[in-house]
Amino acid sequence: MSEKAIKKLYYQENLSAADVGKKLGVSSWAVLSFMKRKNLRRRSFSEANAVVFNSKSLSFSAKKKLSFFEKELKIAGIMLYWAEGSKSLNGFSSVDFCNSDSRMIRLFLEFLRKICGVDEERLRVHLYCYADQDIAEIKKYWANLTKIPLSQFVKPYIRKDFSIEKKREMKYGLAHIRYSDKKLLLQINKWIEEMVNNRVGTEVDKPDSL
Repeated sequence: MSEKAIKKLYYQENLSAADVGKKLGVSSWAVLSFMKRKNLRRRSFSEANAVVFNSKSLSFSAKKKLSFFEKELKIAGIMLYWAEGSKSLNGFSSVDFCNSDSRMIRLFLEFLRKICGVDEERLRVHLYCYADQDIAEIKKYWANLTKIPLSQFVKPYIRKDFSIEKKREMKYGLAHIRYSDKKLLLQINKWIEEMVNNRVGTEVDKPDSL
């Protein structure tokens, strides 16, 4: 193990200490100990997390060559997420689209599947329901509509306080479609920013998350 090899792998190729160790056939502890002896600067915690994040392979495959219909679908999906999706990058960040309108849910899922090329097994459904509703029937309704198996539904949030008006508005509760990949969230946020800038310019104020 040489200082030159460590510098090349750790600084130039931006590998983690663990990956450097694998390349050199030693443990990550041995790599870090060597760096300490040679006074080689280690990454900060945030820098190390960034390296790990950037090294992760994508769980989705965004389609690049789009037909006319697919271009329209992409625009629709971006606008839906801009209006009804969580765009925050703080904490545990994931794609999270929420609505009670089944048409919006189906359209957004079509966008995720046909344009973003998501991994079906990473899709999750989180339902918000009222205590006097038939939760099992609601789950069955959304499973049939989304084509997402019940095994990928997380424990629903059940409200005990409700009004008759709200219940009428949300006969099948509120559905969150989630996809746990921060890189996809970053990609969708980028598409939103590009679309807004192309249509209304860059002079308007925008949220910090974009």
